[in-house]
Amino acid sequence: MAHKTLHSNQKLFTLSLILLSLSLSIFFIFFGSKNNIVNRFKVETDQPNQLFTNPRWFDLIQEESNTDKKIKVGLVNFNDEEASQYEVHGYGSLVDTVRVHFNCVSKVREWKDFFPVWINEDSNLHPPTCPEIPMPRLEEYWDLNVVVAKVPCDGWTTEAGMRDVFRLQVNLVVANLLVRSGWAKGPDVKWEVYAVFIGPCGPMPEIFRCDDLLRKEGDHWVYKPELKRLKQKVLMPPGTCQIAYPFGKTDNARQSKLKNRQFNHREAYVTVLHSSEAYVCGAIALAQSIIRTNSTKDLLLLHDEHVSPRSLTGLRTAGWKTRQIERIRSPFAEKGSYNEWNYSKLRIWLLTWYRKVVFIDSDFLVFKNMDWVFHYPQISAAGNDRTLFNSGIMVIEPSLCTFEDLMLKSFKVGSYNGGDQGFLNEMFTWWHRLPKEVNFLKYFDGNHSLNREKIPDDLSAIHYLGLKPWMCYRDYDCNWDIKERQVFASDKAHEKWWQVYDEMPERLKQYCGLSPHMNWRIKKWRRVAKKLSLPDEHWKISVTDPRQYNLVQ
Repeated sequence: MAHKTLHSNQKLFTLSLILLSLSLSIFFIFFGSKNNIVNRFKVETDQPNQLFTNPRWFDLIQEESNTDKKIKVGLVNFNDEEASQYEVHGYGSLVDTVRVHFNCVSKVREWKDFFPVWINEDSNLHPPTCPEIPMPRLEEYWDLNVVVAKVPCDGWTTEAGMRDVFRLQVNLVVANLLVRSGWAKGPDVKWEVYAVFIGPCGPMPEIFRCDDLLRKEGDHWVYKPELKRLKQKVLMPPGTCQIAYPFGKTDNARQSKLKNRQFNHREAYVTVLHSSEAYVCGAIALAQSIIRTNSTKDLLLLHDEHVSPRSLTGLRTAGWKTRQIERIRSPFAEKGSYNEWNYSKLRIWLLTWYRKVVFIDSDFLVFKNMDWVFHYPQISAAGNDRTLFNSGIMVIEPSLCTFEDLMLKSFKVGSYNGGDQGFLNEMFTWWHRLPKEVNFLKYFDGNHSLNREKIPDDLSAIHYLGLKPWMCYRDYDCNWDIKERQVFASDKAHEKWWQVYDEMPERLKQYCGLSPHMNWRIKKWRRVAKKLSLPDEHWKISVTDPRQYNLVQ
């Protein structure tokens, strides 16, 4: 009996020790962590035990920078009340917070003021100018380590791009502050700068690349930008109201700054063929035309399984390196339409072994060396209409995260034409205007009818819209035979394409033959034009093109 009582007392004592240990553990964990919080956020004032919760951006920067050095923080687009909420209340002399002052862009300014449909590129006396977007006095904020900005997100939606002038201003203010502070002690001095954007829409991806995003938590976006790339962005005009630097008629100081910052990485012209072999001949002629200009860049052609081994042989002989891809369907295109698979063009962002590529459609011809276009940043392109760019030729900086972002949003963001051009114009609303000479659109409405046979001789490239030259008889531009397509007709431009064809090696010309269907279609529309007695009377021209007698299957 005494043995049982002793055994029970031992069990009770053991249980008491366990409970006591657990209580002490909970006590030290709870009060120890609380004591750490007190130490972390203790304010160096007359009230040493007062507690504050520091803004989330500060914790994120501390975790990413991992430094105990003093930092200076600039706050952008915060009013007095908001600024007090985002200031750091602890760390005393280790954090210095300042509000960045600048005048807001005029409220009467609209996006179209910075992205006009047309500008006069040829006037030396009255070169085009852009409306002002005020910047802060950068010399007053030359030593910032961190810039925190509240992003204007009014009107933001996941289904379209934003074209908000004030949002552009805030992003440019942040970019200018970072470049000024990051390079304040010279390009050879390592001075790390960070940006934190607060808001659901985030910063403009055209200025702040996803490659530089360190982390995103909720509506906080933390960036550590590559300053060389960011500097080129802030040197660009605020819109397409001027030709992008350095090749527009701009001041020499800005031109020299851009020309001196070159990278020693690979670059390439890239085109894409998918879904059929209709553009094989065009791609062969394009490669030959680029090679004729003594370009030093790679030529890379992406293709899907619809391009035959025979055609690939011709494309490689013409100068292309080839790489097979899986095509991408355009979510908003109609089934069977010409642009149903045009989102395949998005694959160019996967070419990350190139620092930069110039995408060029296979219905182009190049007449002058255009390697200088590689000096421009993403996205640089020629104008199309309204505030939009033409995606026939554009400067791209390959990036895996950009490709992933484009694919993720491709099912949400709409496209005005159902194809890649409409989609990309929503994804990259802030773009840079290339001179029109690099993308001369073969399009002549009523205002240009007198110029269709006066194609300028100094063009770098022609974009052959409408029916393509190799799809017509060489005798004349067959767009004349279809009344609705006469806006694309130009015998002079047509002649220029065939001049390149004549200089091609004979072994390449076989890829530009007429199929029976192509020949039938040409003759059909010649008969229609004759029946309608179209006043241009191209249907009266006697055809001598020998390809009509040597049809290919």
